[in-house]
Amino acid sequence: MRNFLEHELKLSEAQRLAWIRHVMLRGFEALEANLARDPGTGKFCHGDQPTLADICVTAHVIGAGYFNIDAKPYPTVKRIADTCLALDAFARAHPLKQPDAPPGGLH
Repeated sequence: MRNFLEHELKLSEAQRLAWIRHVMLRGFEALEANLARDPGTGKFCHGDQPTLADICVTAHVIGAGYFNIDAKPYPTVKRIADTCLALDAFARAHPLKQPDAPPGGLH
C-alpha cells in the first residue's frame, strides 16, 4: 500500500500519513458503533470467547498505535483489544515481540 500511495498516487509522506490516519479513524468509528450497539458483544466482539473478529480488532488497535492514534475515544474497541492482549496467545503474537521486530519498536 505504501508503494502505491507514494509511487502511483505520488503522495508525500505527510499526505500518506494523513490518508492512513483518516482510514484508521474511520475504521475505529465503524467498529465502535457496531460493537457498542450489538447485544452480542461481550467480553470479546462476539460473546465471551475470542474469535477471528477479536484478532482483527486487536490488530487494528496495534496498527493504529504505530501512527500515534489512540484507541481511548473508542472504549468498546479498546476494552476488547486490552482483554485480548491480556491473553498469553495474543501477547506472544504481538508484532513487536516477534524475532524480526525492529529493536526498540517502530519509529
